[in-house]
Amino acid sequence: MNSTLPEPSVEQMARSQQLQSEIIEEIHSSGGWISFERYMQRALYTPNLGYYSTLQGLGAEGDFITAPEISPLFSRVVARQIAPVLAEMDAPTILELGAGSGVMAADILLELERISQLPTAYRILELSGGLKARQRQTLTERVPHLLERVVWLDALPEAPFQGVIVANEVLDAIPVERFMVRDGVPLSYGVSTNPQAQLIWSEPHKGGEPLEVAVESLEEGYCSEVRPAITPWIASLSDLLQQGMMLFIDYGYSRAEYYRPERDSGTLKCFYRHHQHEEPLSWPGLQDITAHVDFTAVAEAADQAGLTVAGYTTQAYFLMGGGITQLAETELLDDLQARIRISQAIQQLTLPAQMGEVVKVMALTRDVALPVTFTLRDQLHTL
Repeated sequence: MNSTLPEPSVEQMARSQQLQSEIIEEIHSSGGWISFERYMQRALYTPNLGYYSTLQGLGAEGDFITAPEISPLFSRVVARQIAPVLAEMDAPTILELGAGSGVMAADILLELERISQLPTAYRILELSGGLKARQRQTLTERVPHLLERVVWLDALPEAPFQGVIVANEVLDAIPVERFMVRDGVPLSYGVSTNPQAQLIWSEPHKGGEPLEVAVESLEEGYCSEVRPAITPWIASLSDLLQQGMMLFIDYGYSRAEYYRPERDSGTLKCFYRHHQHEEPLSWPGLQDITAHVDFTAVAEAADQAGLTVAGYTTQAYFLMGGGITQLAETELLDDLQARIRISQAIQQLTLPAQMGEVVKVMALTRDVALPVTFTLRDQLHTL
């Protein structure tokens, strides 16, 4: 493991070693090899051991920070974009997938209350028991009078509903296959073990099962990722949404941008206590493993599922088009330090060198109109 990273606690190491032992056992029972997609699934989602099932902290005390933690203005813009959709329904529901610390849920509810557009229910699908407790604490402190509208789920609801599905930095946590091009064919990387019972990469070999990658030609040795699970995942969400909108906010590119010739090592990254590195086989269960989103694949999956790909733009244009600067002006009182903090937050959220360009926003709809303020500059043509 990278020697510059902070050492885990004894308890964390024990948990990681237990998960690693289970993964190694699965590798041996599978003939000495599992796909990287399967490894990533185990590392992130194994009950009681995987990263997301045990995740406790976000923000300053966690491994990464998300846009809602940077400024409440982010969630206020999101709320204002989904409000017109909610207004078309008699008893709308919001379903947030992976609510982190609960800050976005609280800020969305407060803003919707402010503009008299509260949903009948606010559902949160959360796998981590620790984060559920954190979310409940946040919402109890911030919106105690609205807590009765909030329902926590362990799995997707069974009954279809009308409303909005919100997912901020969720798509990039869906496991990926890692591939290398050999003789013009994209072949899967696998995970196996060495004699010291350590997890190691198993490089693609000729004759291996080719991956379906929707790119015409990639150079020999080109490495990247593909996310096969995205199509059935979008389909499962589509089955739930009778009428409404899905709003996805995530790091990603169009397919043409994702598989640019110079991006020949892919986008796979790991995050551990605000340190970024590229060693996903180390400390399984203790670090986030992520890869950027191919938004063209999301659009194709949506089309197959009968959804309308209604909008696609950068986070910067989404926030500016949604009036973030106007909302900020309502908070800029006589406190100079508050002005500076708000200005810095807007810069972090919108500048190209920060989150403004690489984070994209996509809206998928069914039988509703896209809010006219959704995009300052729609980029659907790039998909």
